[in-house]
Amino acid sequence: VERLAAGPLGRARFEATGTGLNTCQQGSQMAHMDRHAPELLDQAEVALHCKDWLYLNLTGMRATDPSESSFTFGNFRTRRYDDTVIEALGLSGRRKLLPEIVDGTMVTHPLTAAAAAETGLKAGTPISLGYVDMVMTALGAGVCGGEGDVACSIVGSTGVHMRAMPTGSVHLNKEGSGYVITLPVPDLVTQVQTNMATTLNIDWVLGLAADVLKEFGHEDGHRDMVARIDRWLGDSPPGQIVYHPYISEAGERGPFVNANARAGFVGLSVNHRYPSLVRAVIEGLGLAMRDCYAAMGDLPSELRLSGGAARSQGLRGILSAAVHAPVRVSSREEAGAAGCAMMAA
Repeated sequence: VERLAAGPLGRARFEATGTGLNTCQQGSQMAHMDRHAPELLDQAEVALHCKDWLYLNLTGMRATDPSESSFTFGNFRTRRYDDTVIEALGLSGRRKLLPEIVDGTMVTHPLTAAAAAETGLKAGTPISLGYVDMVMTALGAGVCGGEGDVACSIVGSTGVHMRAMPTGSVHLNKEGSGYVITLPVPDLVTQVQTNMATTLNIDWVLGLAADVLKEFGHEDGHRDMVARIDRWLGDSPPGQIVYHPYISEAGERGPFVNANARAGFVGLSVNHRYPSLVRAVIEGLGLAMRDCYAAMGDLPSELRLSGGAARSQGLRGILSAAVHAPVRVSSREEAGAAGCAMMAA
């Protein structure tokens, strides 16, 4: 990733895709394979993402969608593959592996008889190939609609921060980080920044105490502590400790990319107790969210939340304060599935 991003076409690739390179992307993984294990690609017939493989099994069609293809190998303005991007990845010789782009809002394919037998669904049922999971969740959680500059964050193991905007309004930062992922709506895209770890930080700080409690025979300590988070937040004053929420062993990718970034507390004193650590971790998540939105332009005027951690009133208050915006929570447990249903409809 470092080598490709520093290449002569690195910025041109970013300008086309709107997406910073990182190790989770199919393009960088294929480039690594082409350099270190080319025989694997020599034997391959097509390069598919997980959902594309499911689509192949359901319909017999080798395809990918406009959002996946444009942020990895293409241009978000045209929603097609881009020769410069593919060349920047060093994959011009592997272009034959890239599947046809199918827009599931316009084209469906019928469920095959074999897939019907496996699933119990009716043969011929039209199958719509969904867009990338992040934007489907954003669509289901309300990233579009309402007044003002609305944003949507998924507060899960990874933090995903998104805002919908016209194609021509995208803010491409000088650092070359983040994503631009098309929505299943003409001329509308999501600008995205993602924290590698969000609730993983909370799991870690709760796990410290849970491990101690387990030594004293309390096996359900972690579950019991989740219910106490809001009380601990109320017991500790704000802004006492700075926590960098880069607990993932993969480092950080939003709004900066640094595989060596790690977590840490700054400002601890002898007077601080466990509730102060919990508050510091959650405040760190709020400030990381603010960093991500600031890298996409002005802070949003309304924040819509999805994900399990959004159930905490104290956490919602901290996130709201960090971006200076009122918060709404999606009541849909499966916002991604709702987004796919909206798209198919």
